[in-house]
Amino acid sequence: MAVKKNEGETMSMISTFKEFKETKNIDRTTLVSVLEESFRNVLAKIFGSDENFDVIVNPDKGDFEIYRNRVVVADGEIEDENKQISLTEARKIEPDYEVGEDVSEKVDFSKFGRRAVLNLRQTLASKILELEHDSLYNKYKDRVGQIISGEVYQIWKREVLIVDDENNELILPKSEQIPADQYRKGETVRAVIARVDNENNNPKIILSRTSPMFLERLLEAEVPEINDGLIAIRKIARMPGERAKIAVESFDERIDPVGACVGVKGSRVHGIVRELCNENIDVINYTSNIKLFIQRALSPAKVSSININEEEKKAEVYLQPEEVSLAIGRGGLNIKLASMLTEFTIDVFREIDENEAEDDIYLDEFSDEIDQWVIDAIKGIGLDTARQVLNAPREMLVEKADLEEETVDNVINILKAEFE
Repeated sequence: MAVKKNEGETMSMISTFKEFKETKNIDRTTLVSVLEESFRNVLAKIFGSDENFDVIVNPDKGDFEIYRNRVVVADGEIEDENKQISLTEARKIEPDYEVGEDVSEKVDFSKFGRRAVLNLRQTLASKILELEHDSLYNKYKDRVGQIISGEVYQIWKREVLIVDDENNELILPKSEQIPADQYRKGETVRAVIARVDNENNNPKIILSRTSPMFLERLLEAEVPEINDGLIAIRKIARMPGERAKIAVESFDERIDPVGACVGVKGSRVHGIVRELCNENIDVINYTSNIKLFIQRALSPAKVSSININEEEKKAEVYLQPEEVSLAIGRGGLNIKLASMLTEFTIDVFREIDENEAEDDIYLDEFSDEIDQWVIDAIKGIGLDTARQVLNAPREMLVEKADLEEETVDNVINILKAEFE
């Protein structure tokens, strides 16, 4: 009974592998190689070597044959029982064998016992898992940057598990989700393949909806001129779910790149805006002229003048007082995106007339009303006079001088009182 059970288990494993081949599209050569290697691993453990074994696998029929090859030696002269057979034993197989001839004998694998069969099953399972991982990694490693659709399978606090149409598992981490995203099991989600990690041959496909790549691919799908190579996306800056700025350039002077990307009445970006949870999208013309590029990036604000420090990648931008709030934007969003897009640190200042400049006072003269450490913090960001501080955006004083809002407001009130 034990032999029959082992035979059944062995054949069952072949059938299992055959099913695996059909579902995972493993090619025949790889299939045969893995099966043969699995058998050889077990044979090597049992006999010390698998060199003298022939393993013939037929995955289509779900069967296999194993033959052990040994050399006939005179009785009593066996040195290696695995590779040699005595003349007496050989003649039990075929009566006309002579010393020095090769004997090929079919091996009944099931007779090796239950442990050998279990060993084979474990080896096979390990190889199948390895193949499965290799197949998944090879499928996705060259697809980084592409958009994929999948079904939400499981929702956790730190990530969402998504499955593709072949039931491969994809991970959408919390950090790669748009803040306003809401997920329900079974719904379809679109994201870009951000990267494929393969630590310890255990591939993880990481998706992203916050990456600039996602917005870029969505634009390519909506704007034929980008796909045709007539328009190029030069830079993208995103605050996911809130606002994005995109710099585009046309290679055909007859095509307006901004108009082509936005579409008639915004028709081409409407779908993208919905996909990105109502993320506002600003499209501007790219230029290699950095002053002009910064000016466009700060749109809708109108810039009066710009001073550039190329080495330190800094820009001082001067605007009329009524334009400053437009340049900064709600919560400082506009100036942050402009800095990200241009890769320049942008400082915004209100323009002052000559009369105001003459009527200025150095900050150090306010040391009796303002703590010296506060004055030093403000001077540390390049503001030395009262007018300079009053003409600098409040947000800049809070962030760059690293001061509390209450402290900044107190300073501004003291300085304002001096000129009133």
